[in-house]
Amino acid sequence: MARFVAKHLLFLLLTLLVVSFLVFTLNEFSPGAVARKVLGAYATQEQVDLLTTQMGLDRPLLVRYVDYVRAVLSGDLGQSARFKAPVRDVIARHLANTAFLAAIAFACIVPLSMILGVMAGMREGSRLDRVILILSTVVASIPEFALGVFLASVFVVWLGWLPGTATLVAGGGWSVAAQLVLPVAVIVLFDAGYVVSMIRASMVEVMQRPYIRTAVLKGLSFRRVILKHALRNAMLTPITVIMLQINYLVAGVVVVETVFAYPGFGRMMLEATLFKDIALVEAGALVAVFLAVVTNILGDLAYVLLDPRIRA
Repeated sequence: MARFVAKHLLFLLLTLLVVSFLVFTLNEFSPGAVARKVLGAYATQEQVDLLTTQMGLDRPLLVRYVDYVRAVLSGDLGQSARFKAPVRDVIARHLANTAFLAAIAFACIVPLSMILGVMAGMREGSRLDRVILILSTVVASIPEFALGVFLASVFVVWLGWLPGTATLVAGGGWSVAAQLVLPVAVIVLFDAGYVVSMIRASMVEVMQRPYIRTAVLKGLSFRRVILKHALRNAMLTPITVIMLQINYLVAGVVVVETVFAYPGFGRMMLEATLFKDIALVEAGALVAVFLAVVTNILGDLAYVLLDPRIRA
């Protein structure tokens, strides 16, 4: 286990190093001077030249990259031009908001997907299986923005039951809890459809294994066969998919956050990109990659814990 953890931590560090260099280089060679992006389109050339010298942007790329890595390791991520605050504080605030939304959605997605996927997969071809499969396929096929607009049209415009935005500021007669209903519903419906299909497919495969038939022939109850023999083996493949949803819920819900004006990490990255906030884009990219690699490591670890053959 120690070797497993050490190998994956080394992979994490190498990935962050490569990504940081690529993002830093791409920002440097993107159209327009960096100083021009900071000052804006109406700054004079003299102002751009002066800021270029002050920021040390006239030095070689590798020298500036080494200085950037040293600053990151010391905790200095720079100043956000978009939010007029330290990048570290901006990312921490928006990441906390997204983590709050992701935790609620994840707590709904996992049990719902497991229940529906197992119920569908344990009796392949039944009416319940067909209904669950059709519903999961339909909701997973609808784009997030379309699903968000549809739910907002029904529950905000038509019925007037819920607010159309989720700014996390109570007001207008709407509580924060009411604001979270639609964003969570869109994420759960869109994501659970895919996870349900994966769990169902794995459950169908496990139910056709010889040891399942043997357990049934030995007289074990169907409930015991499912809980003691089928469920753990059926979760081997889906557990990786479930863990990867953490990365999606944190860094991939930019569409949902934009539709409902939610002050989260994805929307922050979108605004930083549109505003050409280089320091925030670079730091945000590192955070997103870090989360992606960590969720992969957690998925591999869960796979090892579920399957004794891998430990052997």
